[in-house]
Amino acid sequence: MRHQHTTHVVVVMGVAGTGKTTIGPLLADRLGVPYAEGDDFHPAENVRKMSSGTPLTDDDRWPWLDAIGTWAHGRAGRGGVVSSSALKRSYRDRLRAAAPGVVFVHLTGERALIEERMSHRQGHFMPTALLDSQFATLQELGADEAGVSVDVSGAPEEIADRAVEALRGLELH
Repeated sequence: MRHQHTTHVVVVMGVAGTGKTTIGPLLADRLGVPYAEGDDFHPAENVRKMSSGTPLTDDDRWPWLDAIGTWAHGRAGRGGVVSSSALKRSYRDRLRAAAPGVVFVHLTGERALIEERMSHRQGHFMPTALLDSQFATLQELGADEAGVSVDVSGAPEEIADRAVEALRGLELH
């Protein structure tokens, strides 16, 4: 399944704990494109807020989304994979406005599985307590949005393979 090169920028999205940071690089490898970690685009103030258990507001998220959008725009026509929770339609619209043609891979799963995975993470700034706010904020991909949903049960390699297969089935223009 290696190197099915794409010229699209793929945003790996989902609530905290779905495996965006694990699946993103695997997917990028399979697609033969670079990977960018969405968390690296957060301003320090956002990281401080999340570390203290304070959910981000939309105003907190706009500069972060704009930074991801700038990266994605720079990869237009060459492809790339970037992680971003992209929980709301308005967030995804902002990313699409910055980088037309982005497609989304929504990592989904049972809340219990996601919470279990989050509880075992080391050195991450998103506490499990914020998972409720993430699920409350989440707006599923609309039928008119270019993207696929992929269940996160199973090994990371299997999830990445399923994502490649699902993307292959998309009508990308």
